[in-house]
Amino acid sequence: MNKQFYITTAIDYVNGQPHLGHAYEKIVADVIARSRRSLGQEVFFLTGLDEHGQKVQQAAVAEGKTPQAYCDKLAADWQAFAKKLELTNDDFVRTTDPRHKEIVQAGLAKVYQAGQIYKKTYSGFYSTKEETFLTEKDRRPDGTFDPSYGEVIELQEENYFFKLNAHQQWLIDYLAANPTFVQPDHRRNEVLGFLKNNELEDLCISRPAARLNWGIPLPFDKDFVTYVWFDALVNYISIAAAHGDPTVLSALSPSARTHPSPLYLWPADIHVIGKDIVKFHAVYWPIMLKAMGLPLPKQILVHGWWQKDGAKISKSTGNIVDPIAVIDEWGLDAFRFYVLRELDIGPDGNWTDAGFKSRYQAELANGLGNLVNRSLSMLKRYRNGVVPAKHDELAAAAAKVADETRALLKQNQLQSALQSIWGLVTRANQYVDQTAPFKLAKDLAQAKRLDEVLYNLTETCRVLAVLLWPFLPGTAVKIYAQLGLTGTPDKLDAATWGGLPAGRKIGEPAPLFPRKEDR
Repeated sequence: MNKQFYITTAIDYVNGQPHLGHAYEKIVADVIARSRRSLGQEVFFLTGLDEHGQKVQQAAVAEGKTPQAYCDKLAADWQAFAKKLELTNDDFVRTTDPRHKEIVQAGLAKVYQAGQIYKKTYSGFYSTKEETFLTEKDRRPDGTFDPSYGEVIELQEENYFFKLNAHQQWLIDYLAANPTFVQPDHRRNEVLGFLKNNELEDLCISRPAARLNWGIPLPFDKDFVTYVWFDALVNYISIAAAHGDPTVLSALSPSARTHPSPLYLWPADIHVIGKDIVKFHAVYWPIMLKAMGLPLPKQILVHGWWQKDGAKISKSTGNIVDPIAVIDEWGLDAFRFYVLRELDIGPDGNWTDAGFKSRYQAELANGLGNLVNRSLSMLKRYRNGVVPAKHDELAAAAAKVADETRALLKQNQLQSALQSIWGLVTRANQYVDQTAPFKLAKDLAQAKRLDEVLYNLTETCRVLAVLLWPFLPGTAVKIYAQLGLTGTPDKLDAATWGGLPAGRKIGEPAPLFPRKEDR
């Protein structure tokens, strides 16, 4: 058995177009997936869409479409977005897929048979906008509900409920015993605080089909459809099952079909999610998995939210960042670099156009781009583009950064890894200033010294390409091509010093990040 490193993003609700937060989460997951591949692990990376629910049903009706046709159109936009970001995802789940529905129903049937689901009449308040039941605790002191809930109606209806409450102490104990289960630490502390200070209410997991028919029918009562979390969260195991994962299939399908080439995916290694859905992933999901007889994911990695210019990103106020427009103007790698370099996984971030331009000019154009361009241009000019004999003056600096980067990537410390890599960019640019190759070139007696300097610079560019591949894949490939190397620098082992052979002819230098005039 060869378990793959299984990483997922949250699945996005198809009620609009992708925005900066969606792009950030996907890029974080993609960099982790690429870095694990470059460390030599087999990786399976999943992203996708949540397509059921009342909002979709209402929006489809408003557009005169069937819900499926409405979802199909939006799904095409989201899949194009994943391509635009050059994600290396191995699958794209849609909760309308038959393969997903099958596992949702199998999971529900198992939990129902285990006596963990029961039916009761609910009477209380309901927010149509948020598709959720509200309690007295949701009221403000004056008795009203927050306007974010939209219209709140009183409702009485029968529904099915999942026994969350019975597992509360088990989950508290699990979180205490597994400190890395929810990361960063302050998010884990929030979940523990919530569980210790609130009694979990059982979870409503259905809607009457008469009111909402756009959902997966309950396997034990066709008059009801599955509601949100027993549908959406199950995508992480339904896709594992679709690829023949024996752990999921044996738990949910005793007469499981054999798969010609099963992948060993579950448990997931990392669920990358936003801070707004921590409760669902760190409370509901573990209890659901326990009830289904499945192991828990190894880690829930929680990122923060983006603001723009210190204010909430909002379509209605026009305070937005359009990732596609930024990528079209500045290039994908510039966008990937800014969101990863600007924001560590965990805290909230603040996008400013000035900050983006500043990092582009200082770190990409003047830092990395300038280093590669002048190093290779000098090799062309002074040595006809032929790599001189190996020399190790920058070998220790490069090895230190390669080791640091490898260690940081194993800890998913993406921002710190980029900072470490840029330490080598800075060191190499200082080396140019200190050694002044353009002066050495004027003195024939310094020919050997010039060879040494040119080798150190050119080999540093090669090492940088390898270290940068998980973050800036397009740029890494361009550096390799300009060095006259074929293939992709996608294995971290290749960051070992001395990989550039003497006598190799490099390719044509070209600016990696063309400078943009102030506009």
